[in-house]
Amino acid sequence: MSDIKIPEPKIPQHLGTGRRKTSVARVRLAAGTGKIVINGRPLENYFPLENLRGTVMQPLAVTGTADKFDAHVNVRGGGPSGQAGAVRHGLARALITVDANLRPILKAEGLLTRDPRMKERKKYGQPGARKRFQYSKR
Repeated sequence: MSDIKIPEPKIPQHLGTGRRKTSVARVRLAAGTGKIVINGRPLENYFPLENLRGTVMQPLAVTGTADKFDAHVNVRGGGPSGQAGAVRHGLARALITVDANLRPILKAEGLLTRDPRMKERKKYGQPGARKRFQYSKR
């Protein structure tokens, strides 16, 4: 009976899924010092543009928890803007699982609402969604 293995206590993690355009982000929050890793790369390397980093950090900045959690993010699909929006949405959802009292703050900033804007489909008889082929009278 001595070979029974007792499982190690797991670090409490809080999960959140965020979506924007065609991007999907899976966010894991754990207590830490504010380090954010996206697809195995630091935030500064993954999003070199300042405005995209600001978008990602918005839920943490609004709630004042930027230096209390480490975030590990897997994000797939879309481009930089969609991915940044998906990470922001996932972080906001994960923060609610940490503390439900943060919900009104995040909701007031509009961070819990999934942005429904998508690329419009191409229509038949046209080269794109709205553009028409050139019309020639003669």
